[in-house]
Amino acid sequence: MGWLDAGAGYQVRLGDGGRVQARNAKGKLLSSVPASLKDDPQVVQLRQLAEWLVRHGAECLSAVDGWMVRSLPVPAALVVEVWPDEAWASALRDLVVVADGQVGFLRDADAERGLGVVTLDGDTVRLRPESVSIPHPVLLEDLEELREFGAELGVEQKVQQLFRQTFARRPHAAGKTSVDDFSGGRFEQLTHALGRCRTLGYPVRGGDAVYSAFEDGRVVEARFWIGSDYPEGETWTGGLSWTLEDGTGLPLAEVGPVAWSEGMRMASAVHAGRVVEEAVAQ
Repeated sequence: MGWLDAGAGYQVRLGDGGRVQARNAKGKLLSSVPASLKDDPQVVQLRQLAEWLVRHGAECLSAVDGWMVRSLPVPAALVVEVWPDEAWASALRDLVVVADGQVGFLRDADAERGLGVVTLDGDTVRLRPESVSIPHPVLLEDLEELREFGAELGVEQKVQQLFRQTFARRPHAAGKTSVDDFSGGRFEQLTHALGRCRTLGYPVRGGDAVYSAFEDGRVVEARFWIGSDYPEGETWTGGLSWTLEDGTGLPLAEVGPVAWSEGMRMASAVHAGRVVEEAVAQ
């Protein structure tokens, strides 16, 4: 962004990292914006723009993450339309996509040339599909190969896909409805558990940390018990279960791979914040 005239002969601009920069009348870049410019209209507008760019970037990442978790087809025309916006391009670039039967890393999107994809053979191909899917990593058969090739290419995914923590489904007894892998985690206060859920981005309803996954045409909620008593009281984590949107419980055998993986990922992340007792030396 170019320099804008501000008061008292100063000029200001939005620099790298969304920080407002200033230089004096001699053209010297200052370490900080002078206090006298705090309420200057140009400075105020630049700071508002910086705040909007942060929000916009977060919204783009959230939208693309949602596309991946749902593994739903995304119109290629939409990808092409948003690509000129660097926030969208940054969120989409280097993700593993499936288009026209080809699996590869998305590197470019152009109205005239189509999507630019680097395949596992190392070839850059141009595709013009009607839609493109961004698979959840638990659905990628060649995940390890893709991780190795991605490391060779130096890909930097802003949305966690290749290196997202995944959990494969395992057999369970018929009729079993909950997983106890992460139960018994102690938090000194319920507010600590609530704060961890908030930091991780998981809402809490009725004492459960909740993650909603859309799979096989339906919404499946993973629910991990963290407690619902006095906020400053001690609490222990409980079981992890899955329900339909109307609250109907699902047997573990009926939970899809994405809902299973994301539910286990949520419970694992929340449980990691528990109080860990130090071993007493003998």
